[in-house]
Amino acid sequence: MNNDGNNDMKVRILLAARKLFANQGYDGTTVRQICEEAGANVALVSYYFGGKENMFAALFENFFPNEQIASIGLDIDPVEGIRILIKEVTEYRMREPELVRIMQQEIILNTPRIQKIREHAMPIWQLLKEALKRGKQQGVFEFGSLDTAFMAIVGTLLFYRHSEYWRALTEEEPDIGSLIADLTQFILNGLQYKSV
Repeated sequence: MNNDGNNDMKVRILLAARKLFANQGYDGTTVRQICEEAGANVALVSYYFGGKENMFAALFENFFPNEQIASIGLDIDPVEGIRILIKEVTEYRMREPELVRIMQQEIILNTPRIQKIREHAMPIWQLLKEALKRGKQQGVFEFGSLDTAFMAIVGTLLFYRHSEYWRALTEEEPDIGSLIADLTQFILNGLQYKSV
């Protein structure tokens, strides 16, 4: 098998793991189930990843927007930084709902795997907190507690309103552009944004 074939199989295994971890949880999913879903030999998990735990880590190395996050500088204008973060997080949520569900499950259950999630997700949240802090110092935002503002934005961006649970109370399915615009307006209003 050539390298492309190896890479294809590795990606198929990761896609199967992402799907099954999202639907059954990490602990509820076996390596055998992942390989059956991917049409792969069980030995390939050891060969490519060295086990289930490393396969979990590989999901974030392969499907998390690490490069986009790294390209956002800490010195960016606070309002522009907030706008970019809202856009990036929202687009990622829509593009990778299974990975987001995996992250939520792991965080809620407080598993040892949240450390791997932190390595990838914390840089974006640090950028958000820094933008809030600088915006308040510059008088562009006016809010009480930095921590409360930060957690309110995180909750707004991460809470999945399109889940089956909320379907009876929601009336529309906005396109991604409208959703980003609505979230941006809502968050900037909450921060009492004042253009200077």
